[in-house]
Amino acid sequence: MAMQFNPQSFIDARTTTVEQNAFLPLDKLARAPGTVMKYNFKAVKPKKQIKEIIKILLPEKKKLLFFKFGHQFNIKDRCVVCGTHKVWEVSDPYRPGIPLHKVRKGYPMKGTYCEKHASMYKQYEMLEQKILADEHGLSFSAYVPSPKKLISSGPLTTLRMEDIQSLSAVGWTVKPPKTEVTSKEEELFMLLIEQKSTTERIQTLLKTGTKIIEQEEEEEGDE
Repeated sequence: MAMQFNPQSFIDARTTTVEQNAFLPLDKLARAPGTVMKYNFKAVKPKKQIKEIIKILLPEKKKLLFFKFGHQFNIKDRCVVCGTHKVWEVSDPYRPGIPLHKVRKGYPMKGTYCEKHASMYKQYEMLEQKILADEHGLSFSAYVPSPKKLISSGPLTTLRMEDIQSLSAVGWTVKPPKTEVTSKEEELFMLLIEQKSTTERIQTLLKTGTKIIEQEEEEEGDE
């Protein structure tokens, strides 16, 4: 029976096992794949914190017995630290730059950073900015990584007047919900909303150069 070797499965199995071990030291846990997290420094002084986080972001090296050589995850769309597959969208604001083999300097790597280590790299950049700000007596707020939150919203139940105006300007017809009118004030309010929506649409059409065709011109065109 032939056996097929799948590097993808091998890397995923390796990284998953490392991530599930809750008793790992802090540095190994930080280098393991996982969700976005804030790295808690052991050092107190900022310059020592820089050295500490650079060690976390160094690309993983290949190992043969006790010898380390080359880089294990120097592959396109692979995190150079943990080997997680990640394809970044061009418009993604969290997209990191090209990793360097010594983080701060060195030659560019073929891989990238995953979301977890991209946030740590951002934390490293902000730490350098904070050191620079402290040296010049400036105030600078540090970056605090946090997991991405998916925007979830239910159906709209109310609209502001600004919402009605913007929707009407692009061609939507906004009408109040059909309910039993209990008073003349409510009826007046509903009519005012419809009038505002219609007026906003008329103004938009006039601004775009739409001409008003009189009824006589339409009849001549039909003949």
